[in-house]
Amino acid sequence: MGEELLLLSTRRPSAGACRHDFAPKAMADTHYLFPPAVQNMAAWTVIGCPGLKQASAYLNGLVSSGFRSRVRQYGLLASAVELIRWARLQRVDHIHGHSCADSAHVLALARWMGGPSYSLTLHGDLAVYGMDHRLKMEKAAFVSVVGKHLRRQVQEQTCMPYERIFETCMGVDTSVLKGLGEDRSYAPGSLHLVTVARLNPAKGHVHALNAIHRGLQIGLDLRYTIAGEGPNREELRSVIKQLGLESRVTLTGTLGEAEVFQLLSRADALILPSVGFGEAWPVSVMEAMGAGLPVIASVIGATPEMITSGEDGFLVPQRDEQILLEYIAVLARDPERRKRIGEAARRTAIQRFDVKTTAEVLRKAIRESLDAQAA
Repeated sequence: MGEELLLLSTRRPSAGACRHDFAPKAMADTHYLFPPAVQNMAAWTVIGCPGLKQASAYLNGLVSSGFRSRVRQYGLLASAVELIRWARLQRVDHIHGHSCADSAHVLALARWMGGPSYSLTLHGDLAVYGMDHRLKMEKAAFVSVVGKHLRRQVQEQTCMPYERIFETCMGVDTSVLKGLGEDRSYAPGSLHLVTVARLNPAKGHVHALNAIHRGLQIGLDLRYTIAGEGPNREELRSVIKQLGLESRVTLTGTLGEAEVFQLLSRADALILPSVGFGEAWPVSVMEAMGAGLPVIASVIGATPEMITSGEDGFLVPQRDEQILLEYIAVLARDPERRKRIGEAARRTAIQRFDVKTTAEVLRKAIRESLDAQAA
């Protein structure tokens, strides 16, 4: 699109946290704010700590819960000082933050201290991203949200004007996904289900396992692959053993992007039975739909905005294992409908989730905010 982009992050990811092929280059190209260089902090002190008064006012307005919280907040100040130095050196006009957690505090602090303009994307319920959201967003040029439910949360909790909030999503590269699944067999009575999500109780894996167990009892030929890692692994292994599903269920651990795409290409359907809150606009659902897979997803976050139930996927009430089983049975027994829904899902992904479309929405918003500042 002709824009010069630089990558910025608050801190380095832990070793092995990201298995994608693009990760090594991305890490090499990214500037990390923490820990800040001692010489840069010393230079800021020598010139009189410009912006310290404004930063102190911001930090004093944060909800604090003791000494450790205050120490962490002044760590944010050090990161903000480093951000301003880096932005001026690189002649950065605007920074878009893809989190509303501590990195949003860093962006807001830097702006209060005379740093570049910034904007934010909210990728899930505000409660997941800590507190003090009004302060984080007060000086933001705009906030993009992934779903109408998040727009309501931002308006209610921050009093941000309606015109400074808009809806978009991160998007997926449908040009890559459209080549997946060309050799699917669509065998009647048989179904290979997959879930791509961290192993956390909120993802509802147990409900899928219970539904699959009951599906096997009524004669369906089902297999289930769970891709992801997390604190719930041992509990899931225990449930799989209790239900006698060891030969039917595979836990792959963390997969890289290419491995996920291979899995989607081999699968017959994706199931995401998430519960509670925290889910917004799941990337795994966009990728599965782009790969031509029917998706069975809980009614959670923005899934009702992504899926038209019965046309390009199925929506299920949270924790309703009977409805999960009914849709699994439909897809297993009716391969023609399975194929038809998968094709509709791919069309939806191309029309609505393609990254070229979603990135243009974000690029336009940033350009308009910079033009307004210039005026």
